[in-house]
Amino acid sequence: QVQLVESGGGLVQAGGSLRLSCAASGRTFNNFPMAWFRQTPGKEREFVAAIRWGEISTYYADSVKGRFTISKDNAKTTVYLQMNSLKPEDTAVYYCASRSNPFGSWSTLSSSDKYPYWGQGTQVTVSS
Repeated sequence: QVQLVESGGGLVQAGGSLRLSCAASGRTFNNFPMAWFRQTPGKEREFVAAIRWGEISTYYADSVKGRFTISKDNAKTTVYLQMNSLKPEDTAVYYCASRSNPFGSWSTLSSSDKYPYWGQGTQVTVSS
């Protein structure tokens, strides 16, 4: 089992920044991919960014490319999402996700149904 705990959400004005953290514990391995998704009421969970744990390889949704950065700290088994130039449409509950299968295309790793492990979510609200 893998346990994921997100933190760092909050209220910020448009144009501001936030950094989300996701601490992983339990059965974690250096090659577990990890990802961030977000969800607003009445909508499906949306892919934001993913990182392959054992290598410096990242992938972003077009809507956040150039504004968000996913990174990891191997020593702390923590993944981060640095969010800059935030927009009101970034308002959502942000979830961290992980899977034990290190293989798969970025198309696979951007699909929420490919991740069995999820955190509880952290609310991000961007005011205009």
